[in-house]
Amino acid sequence: MMSIELRPEWRRFKYRGRSLEELLNMSLDEFISLLPARQRRSLQRGLTPAQKKLLAKIRALRRSGKTDVMIKTHVRNLVVLPEMVGLTIAVYNGKEYVPVRVVPEMIGHRLGEFSHTTKIVHHGEPGLKASKSSLHIAAKG
Repeated sequence: MMSIELRPEWRRFKYRGRSLEELLNMSLDEFISLLPARQRRSLQRGLTPAQKKLLAKIRALRRSGKTDVMIKTHVRNLVVLPEMVGLTIAVYNGKEYVPVRVVPEMIGHRLGEFSHTTKIVHHGEPGLKASKSSLHIAAKG
């Protein structure tokens, strides 16, 4: 049994009919059988060395009892497991580390889904060294 402080709102959480406490008590093989096909196949093939290293860091952090420490990682393709709930993992998006607070609703998704690699482009006035033709802004009609 993992020692995770269950918040009151987490106690009502269900993943495929199982509570968070039940998921934490399951073996990894039992949990994998609950996942959708793509995640299940990914985990059944085994973890990459980078994923194993991240999982070892997470388990060491759980054993030490510290949950306020942020783990930095480039591993975006690891499926969120029940033992990650409650931790903050800083996921690299190609430019910076984006802190991701793992909540039960994220179980079964991948870490990269919560650290976007692109941002919304807001077009505005032309910048420096713009051509003369780009300085013309059409009248809004």
